[in-house]
Amino acid sequence: METVSASVSIMDRTYKLRVAAADEEALRKAAVAIDKQARQYGGMYAYNDHQDLLAMVALTQITQLTKMQDSLKFKDTELAQRLQSIDSVLEATLHPTENSL
Repeated sequence: METVSASVSIMDRTYKLRVAAADEEALRKAAVAIDKQARQYGGMYAYNDHQDLLAMVALTQITQLTKMQDSLKFKDTELAQRLQSIDSVLEATLHPTENSL
């Protein structure tokens, strides 16, 4: 895995990181999104402490991530149940004598 050096700026502070080359673009987009959302919160709530703003961004993002993960788990479970049901119907249709025993 090839790593590259990347510098990103969040709330006027530069962070230098080494990341997988394939992740660099996503890292830069994430930094821009974090900076933008923190500045929006700063304008909305008149916070001056960057740490508070970044904590609010983290809380918002992790809340959304948790909700998405819960939704995916539910959908995965629902999908598995539906596939099992379809498989049962196919088995009964393709092998009617085996299922009657």
